[in-house]
Amino acid sequence: VKVKIPFGNKYLDAIFSVPEKKSTYGVILTHGAGGDMNFPHLLSLAAYLASHGVLCLRFTCKGLNVAYRTKAFKTVVEYLKLSDDYKLYGVFLAGRSMGSRAAASLIRQLSQSDDGDDDFIRGLICLSYPLHRPKLQSKLRDEDLLFIRCPVLFVSGSADEMCEKQLLEGVASKMKAPKKIHWIDKANHGMAVKGRTTDDVMEEINAQVFSWLRENVELEHK
Repeated sequence: VKVKIPFGNKYLDAIFSVPEKKSTYGVILTHGAGGDMNFPHLLSLAAYLASHGVLCLRFTCKGLNVAYRTKAFKTVVEYLKLSDDYKLYGVFLAGRSMGSRAAASLIRQLSQSDDGDDDFIRGLICLSYPLHRPKLQSKLRDEDLLFIRCPVLFVSGSADEMCEKQLLEGVASKMKAPKKIHWIDKANHGMAVKGRTTDDVMEEINAQVFSWLRENVELEHK
């Protein structure tokens, strides 16, 4: 279902992937610095989640400024929260690369604001989190991650030139949030692995994301 979400004097293009049965939780998903919401990995994940009963709303925001992207993400969260068509108990924020930085930044902002995030946001999914620029491991983009309290899933390639394995594990050990890292063996930042098809890699990612979501939703109902 295509929608246009008002954002300042513009609109954000977005698409709902709707499960057959009514969904109680949703995932909001966005792309990295390049591309848009129709990036193949996002299409694949959204279709997988919807076929497994999870509503997925993916959106495009072309800005290359993290603060701008964060603002757009906030607008989409508020739009879904107030939606009459889809009444959800909560959402998980998900993004690829720069999109995951914007999601992390928003969760930190909301957790530090006076009204708090009132439990609507249940967790964060970081696909290829860009922890540092290529070859610039001394400057880590970890400040938002260290403030987050909700559950976090990282899915990263073990050969990602923007997220060195030991560095992400070091940041994760300092995080206060419940967290899990799933390494895609020999994958680069774009999740390409020599000798494996894109579909094969995406199947692994999609299954990991869904099982983590299910664990976190089930925990709440125990």
